[in-house]
Amino acid sequence: MATRIQQLAQPKPNRLRYPDRISPIWQVSEWALKAVPSKRVCHLAQPRAPAAGWQPACPLSVPVSTQTAVATLRICQLAQPKRRQVLEKSRHESKHVQVIHLPSKASPHIELLATPKNDHPEFKGDRPVCWSVSKAAKSYITSQRLLDLSSPKERKALYEGYDPYTISRGARSASPSPRIQQLCLPLSRKCSSE
Repeated sequence: MATRIQQLAQPKPNRLRYPDRISPIWQVSEWALKAVPSKRVCHLAQPRAPAAGWQPACPLSVPVSTQTAVATLRICQLAQPKRRQVLEKSRHESKHVQVIHLPSKASPHIELLATPKNDHPEFKGDRPVCWSVSKAAKSYITSQRLLDLSSPKERKALYEGYDPYTISRGARSASPSPRIQQLCLPLSRKCSSE
């Protein structure tokens, strides 16, 4: 047993089959040096030609001068970063940055959708985690029906209490129909007349 374990612990011999492949550079065989490529290989080796309507990029005829350009008011407005509400929690304090909204007229439908819904008049809010138990709940006595419903079902195994050799009363008093008696008889062609 120990010799078998030592034999299994040895590395596989196929890993040491190519000692000259340790380096990524190896000698090219004589047959590969004398090989002549076919026409198909030469065709596939050619680079792809550009599309029929392709033209190289044309140089700009007129140099663009950006020094004399004047930005419009809208471009200056778009260049400004958006000011959003930033919450930075440092030492249990939160700093709020005011949001600057540009004046714009919204339709009444959008204003109606933007208003939050009010709570129901009978809404009582979140229930506290700890609350007092009523006296009726403390003094409640469970009924027998509730105890029966709370108890788990008694399940038997698949074949527990099953006897395959018992014959039911209905099977004992059953009588076969004429068709079943006809099917029970052997075929006449298979009966040998002796």
